[in-house]
Amino acid sequence: MILSLFAISFFALCIFAALIDLETLTIPNWLNGWLAFLALPAMILAAPGWDVAGVHFLVGAITFFATVALFFLGAFGGGDAKFIPAVVLWVGPAGALPFLFATAIAGGILTILVVMARYVVPYYITPGFGVATFTEQRGIPYGVAIAAGAFYAAPASPLLTDFLSQIQQIS
Repeated sequence: MILSLFAISFFALCIFAALIDLETLTIPNWLNGWLAFLALPAMILAAPGWDVAGVHFLVGAITFFATVALFFLGAFGGGDAKFIPAVVLWVGPAGALPFLFATAIAGGILTILVVMARYVVPYYITPGFGVATFTEQRGIPYGVAIAAGAFYAAPASPLLTDFLSQIQQIS
């Protein structure tokens, strides 16, 4: 039951990050921090001992260094560079590659849609939450793609499978 609360917080924070990124083109540090922090008690509850947690932290650290390097190369923003490894802490080594693949695919589709929408919909008539996204010469809200990748890779995570199986039993 408690592990399910952590899983709900994971999904809620991913959705919240996507919505904030859509509105402001930034993902706050506190959100990424909480997402990463909550992974530790979830790991302890899901699989006591450091064998699972250690591998999750190792994959998360490798991902963090890779995304920070990509941030310095200008591939994406700082919030995205912290959001990706925070999600990898949750999905672990089994879900890391599916997560990155799904994020890349969702990011490509999102980029095409946003660029097309910028030409069709003038930013001054967009709803308040989308002005930053639809302003020309601005970035892409890649947090939306990261959240989509997180949802795609969630079934591979030992931290999230309990909750997902409970949801599946309800439907």
